[in-house]
Amino acid sequence: MPSSRKAVPEHEELLKRLGVEIDTGTLRLALTHRSYAYENGGIPTNERLEFLGDSVLGFSVTDALFRDNPDLAEGELAKRRSAVVSTRALAAIGRELGIGEFILLGQGELLTDGKNKSSILADTMEALIGASYLCNGIEVTRKMVLRLVGPLLKDSAALGAATDWKTSIQEYAASQHLGQVRYEVVGDGPDHARSYRATLLIGRLSYASGEGNSKKEAEQNAAANSWREIHGIQV
Repeated sequence: MPSSRKAVPEHEELLKRLGVEIDTGTLRLALTHRSYAYENGGIPTNERLEFLGDSVLGFSVTDALFRDNPDLAEGELAKRRSAVVSTRALAAIGRELGIGEFILLGQGELLTDGKNKSSILADTMEALIGASYLCNGIEVTRKMVLRLVGPLLKDSAALGAATDWKTSIQEYAASQHLGQVRYEVVGDGPDHARSYRATLLIGRLSYASGEGNSKKEAEQNAAANSWREIHGIQV
């Protein structure tokens, strides 16, 4: 187990990226995945912090959407909130921040590229939000959340597609009578660290591609990128 003293420089870099202060013990807990905890004698995991962070994230996003969109109905607000707090959205933020390199993982997860798995990245982001709340309170943490999800909150057209991009593409293609929707998927890499690339095709036309650690994730990303391409949305 690495010493807390040795981890401090790395923690400082992560805190710089997050833009908040979190004490070393709480930060280390937020980064402790259950696979690492199990291999190190059953030490505490980040799951309680994840539970807390999920609520803080939901409140912060709900408050921002409510205040910034006075004319939107409850159903549309709920749809946008679901998109912003989804596993895919949080994982994308985690990848942009590079938090994967800081997460404490067991050997099994390390061998299967756990630091890049969407579920692990999203859960860790929630744990970091929970850790910030414990150390800084709601206002500092709310501001951190809004910095991180700001681009998503502003991307109203993309958020209107909700969390299931494949369904949104299917409905769009049907409404425009564009033809059959399908995905061409290719895999690459060894079985324990395989990655996939999917390309969306509608009728005879090829649209955008997307990558992921599973076929489903690659197809969802291809659908999301194609939706933005079709509607001229810059990301």
